Amino acid sequence: MRVAIDTQPGGTAPNEDWAAGTPTLAVVLDGLSTAGLDTGCCHGVPWYVAHLGSQLIAGLTDPGTSLTTGLAGALERVAALHPECDLGNPGTPSATVAILRERQGFFDYLVLADSPIVLEGAEGFTVLTDLRVDDVLPDLRAEVERYETDTAEHREALRRLVTAQRQTRNTPTGYWVAAADADAAAHAIVGSTLTENVRAAAVLSDGVSRLVTEYGMATWSEVFTTLRGGGPQELIATVRKVEASDPTGRRWPRYKSGDDASVAFCQW
Repeated sequence: MRVAIDTQPGGTAPNEDWAAGTPTLAVVLDGLSTAGLDTGCCHGVPWYVAHLGSQLIAGLTDPGTSLTTGLAGALERVAALHPECDLGNPGTPSATVAILRERQGFFDYLVLADSPIVLEGAEGFTVLTDLRVDDVLPDLRAEVERYETDTAEHREALRRLVTAQRQTRNTPTGYWVAAADADAAAHAIVGSTLTENVRAAAVLSDGVSRLVTEYGMATWSEVFTTLRGGGPQELIATVRKVEASDPTGRRWPRYKSGDDASVAFCQW
């Protein structure tokens, strides 16, 4: 498997995405926004995703380790790296997870929250994602989307939403993300497909997939054409051009003018 990657911040703040590829693995993590709220952790989201990603790559070198087991082990090891922090804080650094692994005639996949894996097959495209977060707190989400980005009203509405989301993360009535508790791994969406059924694959953060799913400015076929022609960098540049046409979120209401964006494009 050949993996081309790129990850870029959405603005001047540090990038809270993380992406990596090996001959058998593609991993994308998307750190969750803190909206300026306390996390109980002195390290921050970029530190968290970098360490979680590194632990995932190390833990999944053995093809006999399931993706769920590998994620659970990585979560445990990262938690052990900062016991001085308040890991019970509902805002402890957290992230979405998307993993694709090639293994003896199969592709294994794992998605936890809304960073998708898109598989290109002979009959079209299959999108593997976990959208449970979309069912949580729709009224507060709608309130955020009422305001233009980078306004005081937008920032306050986003803080209210994130505060409420923290109470539902990693609970049976909410949605699941990678954080401090290894039990979250058991709630990921996992599966396998034959390698012969897949021509190429893209592992994405939602800062990229929204070009199709939210902005409606490309099809998956056009996304893969861009990836083959100019690679992940060109695809992210396309997202930025679209966002620059609507900097305050009037046409496409959103949490940020530009979100961190990551792509791992897999070919063989």
